[in-house]
Amino acid sequence: MESIIIVVFVLGYLAITLEHNIKMDKLIPALVMMAVCWAIVALGVDSFSNWFDSSKHGLVEGFSSMAHDDKLHLVEETLLHHLGKTAEILVFLLGAMTIVEIIDYFDGFSTIKNYVNFKSKKKLLWMFSILAFILSAIIDNLTATIVLISILQKIVKTREDRIWFAGLIIIAANAGGAFSPIGDVTTTMLWIGDKVSTGMLFVYLFIPSLLCMIVPSTIASFLPAFQGDIDFDENEVEKPKSKFSGRMLLIGLGAIVFVPVFKTVTHLPPYVGMMLSLGIVATCAEIYSRRKFSISSVEGSQAQEHNEHAMHSPVHSSLSKIEMPSILFFLGILMAVAALESLGILFNFADSLKESIPLINTELPGTQVSDLVVILLGIGSAIIDNVPLVAASLGMFSEPLDNPLWHFIAFSAGTGGSMLIIGSAAGVVAMGMEKIDFFWYLKKISWLAFVGFLVGSASFIVIRMFV
Repeated sequence: MESIIIVVFVLGYLAITLEHNIKMDKLIPALVMMAVCWAIVALGVDSFSNWFDSSKHGLVEGFSSMAHDDKLHLVEETLLHHLGKTAEILVFLLGAMTIVEIIDYFDGFSTIKNYVNFKSKKKLLWMFSILAFILSAIIDNLTATIVLISILQKIVKTREDRIWFAGLIIIAANAGGAFSPIGDVTTTMLWIGDKVSTGMLFVYLFIPSLLCMIVPSTIASFLPAFQGDIDFDENEVEKPKSKFSGRMLLIGLGAIVFVPVFKTVTHLPPYVGMMLSLGIVATCAEIYSRRKFSISSVEGSQAQEHNEHAMHSPVHSSLSKIEMPSILFFLGILMAVAALESLGILFNFADSLKESIPLINTELPGTQVSDLVVILLGIGSAIIDNVPLVAASLGMFSEPLDNPLWHFIAFSAGTGGSMLIIGSAAGVVAMGMEKIDFFWYLKKISWLAFVGFLVGSASFIVIRMFV
């Protein structure tokens, strides 16, 4: 049964990568793959010898000897757990995308566009790379990617140019998220699990993360795609700028930056803070639009009036622009990976790496794992997903707080996903927002991400000797 699930996953993965060749939207194979994988899990639960408890980051003891009903109950609990974790990401994503659309409703990004008084592609590349690196450490790489690609769409009108910038934004955002405890979901996992501290994360990973952004951006600046100036549409008619554009930009970005603060103070999941931020931004949007509030549906004689208002409400207008296919694609991918994780397949993969590759760092105090193992985990995170691989590492290794191993895992899992466009949340979102082809990214961007990953990894190994 495990082999069948792996085959289904591989076929679904291929269908996603061949989206443009088979003329099928990627969300279809993602959703089918998710449903079929979990159906096989439910039907063949008695044939599985292992079960991975994601909440405890370890294998369930005595799973093979459990009764059939108990196994099914465990499957239902695990499915609900993964759905809850996935829903957290999707609700967070919906909130962030809606805030971005509300800002755009008031032409807020035109304020930033006015500050960009140059047309040089090379300067623009560095501007977006640096912004992505800094913002991802503050508001996380997923949200930073959404915000910056939204700004990019207002500045660069030609899609052929824009997808190049988007590729470098993915690399820079993932690099910036690696050295911050709230910058990437895997780093957050290690932080919450008391494996890394904020101070030592910065000490170990800031320079490797910075090099992981600088090196690909430097190489890219010499590529033909970033030579010359941006072509502006001379016939484009500028929309009348709202007098609240600058104010809404500050309110919207401030609300997004507020989310990690809310999480730190309340210890609640980030999506709760994002919903609060969305409510505040939506309230300001309704007030500034000089329209009546439109919170819920109405009946009777007020229905027509409500519908007329809904057509002009900034909140309704922004929600109508949300890219729902990208949200569903994200759901399918994460839940399909969760099926592999639940069977312990990913856990056993990571464990086999640990045992099969010889140790090369035994001379370093407290380090018992080969650097090659961690690097392969980073490469694996691009092919599969970094979350279950880091979850597996939490159960595999018992090193104490701030052991260099945990910091290397944080860097490797956080930046390794840049090597494939579906290897990170930032990449998946960019893929949906800009309709980036898997193979285009593989040919044009992946090698840049790989070079940055190797340079960053080498710099970490050097820094570790002196810390």
